[in-house]
Amino acid sequence: MIDLELSWRAAAITAACLGGASVAVRRAARLPRPQASTRNQAPLTRDARNQAGQNLAGSDQASKDRASSDQANGGGTAGPWPRRLAMAAGIAQEAAILLALFALWQLAGSFSLIGPDGALARAQWIWHAERAVHLPSETEVQRAFLGHPLLVQALNLYYASLHFVVLITCLVWVYARHRRAYPHVRITLVLFTAGALLIQFLPVAPPRMLPGDGMVDTAARYGQSVYGSVAGFNADQLSAMPSVHVGWALLVALVVVQVSGSRWRWLALGYPMLTLLAVVVTANHFWLDGIAAALLLALALLLQRAGRAVRRRLSSRWRRRGSGREGQPGYLPERPSVDA
Repeated sequence: MIDLELSWRAAAITAACLGGASVAVRRAARLPRPQASTRNQAPLTRDARNQAGQNLAGSDQASKDRASSDQANGGGTAGPWPRRLAMAAGIAQEAAILLALFALWQLAGSFSLIGPDGALARAQWIWHAERAVHLPSETEVQRAFLGHPLLVQALNLYYASLHFVVLITCLVWVYARHRRAYPHVRITLVLFTAGALLIQFLPVAPPRMLPGDGMVDTAARYGQSVYGSVAGFNADQLSAMPSVHVGWALLVALVVVQVSGSRWRWLALGYPMLTLLAVVVTANHFWLDGIAAALLLALALLLQRAGRAVRRRLSSRWRRRGSGREGQPGYLPERPSVDA
């Protein structure tokens, strides 16, 4: 594997720098353009002034349309150069958000509210709860793969690095091709990741650390363990509940199904299933870890829907209140200014 060591401090500093650069670039993109000098120009005649006024009035609506289009595309001014600056500022902002989440993930991995003994006890409880509801045994599933070393090593690599690559690729694709859907995807990612980090402050041991379950640490067997200075972070071994791998994979699949117009988009639903299989075969997560991640993602989506409903209700209430005031006898509309 490639050693891409990046501490939470370095990630936080990089995120702050990118955020500051994004603000500076946005302000630079909105600077007014220098106007052409009119000192040496001849004065206009009355007919020329009247014609210029008619042309200005006729193009007013087109100017408004162009301004609204530039604002929707993220640029404050027209022209290719300000638009490129606005695009660069947006990319820097999104990279800063991702690095901030990365820094929080690493920082959360260095804290624990209860020691390893409590983590093992909770893992034991999850194991017995799965047997009580008759979920398939993780041990039996892993044994079916242990006789195929190349396949197990591929699953180890899958667990170690693919979730980052696929998630970042999905975000870049949505940002570049489906900009309208990107804010919703970003908020969902932030809500889910923040919720997972809060839950992971309560440590839970993975199946490979649980004595008596018969599971093998496949990454340690083949020298592919990420629990060290490998793959860019020092992963916390007691943060099995919920599975961020499964949650991110499910989010990517839902985004592809909702945003893409291809008839093959439903194949993306196989990605979270394969991820769940990988985390179980490598003995890094229980089945319930993946189920908890799916429930947490559903909660993040419900919170967003509830927030949008509240905003619509408040907006309609303010509109009704404003329209009600117009019918009152003492209501006087605001007079336009002299400039208007």
